[in-house]
Amino acid sequence: MSGDDVVNALTALSQYGAVDEVVIVSTCNRTEIYTSGDCAKAVIAEMLSRTAGIPALDIMDNTYYYTQEDALSHLMKVAAGLDSLVLGEPQILGQIKQAFAQAKAAGTIGPQLQKLFQHTFSIAKKVRSDTDIGANAVSVAYVAVQLSKHLFSALTDTRALIIGAGETSELVVKHLYEQGVRDITVANRTLERAQKLATPVNGKVITLAQIPLHLHEADIVISSTASQLPILGKGVVERALKERKNEPIFLVDLAVPRDIENEVGELDDAFLYTVDDLQNIVEENIASRQEAAQQAQEIIADSINGFFEWQEVQANRDVFVQYRRDSEEKKDRLVEKALNQLQEGKAAESVIVELSNKLLNQLIHGPTQALKTASLDDNAEILKVLSRALGVNDGNTK
Repeated sequence: MSGDDVVNALTALSQYGAVDEVVIVSTCNRTEIYTSGDCAKAVIAEMLSRTAGIPALDIMDNTYYYTQEDALSHLMKVAAGLDSLVLGEPQILGQIKQAFAQAKAAGTIGPQLQKLFQHTFSIAKKVRSDTDIGANAVSVAYVAVQLSKHLFSALTDTRALIIGAGETSELVVKHLYEQGVRDITVANRTLERAQKLATPVNGKVITLAQIPLHLHEADIVISSTASQLPILGKGVVERALKERKNEPIFLVDLAVPRDIENEVGELDDAFLYTVDDLQNIVEENIASRQEAAQQAQEIIADSINGFFEWQEVQANRDVFVQYRRDSEEKKDRLVEKALNQLQEGKAAESVIVELSNKLLNQLIHGPTQALKTASLDDNAEILKVLSRALGVNDGNTK
């Protein structure tokens, strides 16, 4: 759903009447609708049917539907990156925050979803700070860039040559730029495709045939082409090292079959990694993230109770309000009577004692009757709850 589609859908759902509050999270990988109220799946499917022109039954057959604890657990897993294609990716949390802000601007947020999403953001932050869910790279492109940081103290001072202009190379360029590399050259058979990768990062482009002329300028070389023959041989790299006066070159070969001859790794100042080396690191990192995901699940499970306790308190809010109002009325009546007695000249000490006794009797009457009833019924559980609520020691507490 585009931005306008989301706003229209928020408005449409809120006007159905069955939905009290609604937030729509729509990304390249998911469209999810979170509601508060008695909204049934069929109501949402009908709205989506009208929006997209797809039969409601088709929508219902291809959607998942969660309520209560399951819905909250799902939202928290999504926000923490546990339900993403790349486990632990951080972008989804920002997208959910944006969806929440959009719903708020549209006026479809109320107290339930306000509390739910704020609680979710807090737990997602806790997951990221208390676990290693996002600590280890799980893509070969990202690992390649992270490995280069072990050789060079500051990537901002390095120059990079990217060979190939496919999706993997595009990710590599993006990650290098994010890490501060500002001198990036893209080499490809067709300069047009290379230019698409280079332009966003103010990079340069060369053809594959020009690589021998520029290889010595590169500190980092990452190659990922579909070539059936090696792009870089030992001789070319050796000459480049001599021109660099043996300053090291970090080379990563992400291609299958290989773009860089294995013999390049025999050169003293050439540090060569293959896609197999990186894949092993990725698998270790995925295992680490899965372990962290288990810890995250425990954090989420514990936090769900907190939200529903708040929800129960809100559901019984009228009881608390009425109890306080009744108590205040009793106090006001007794205070008014005491003030009248003082004006009539009654002794202040006598008035204060009478006020205290009557206030005490009226305030403890209800709880005392509840304690007596629980005691006569031999209901130990109710007695325990009442004792705790009233601050009464159970005999074991000192």
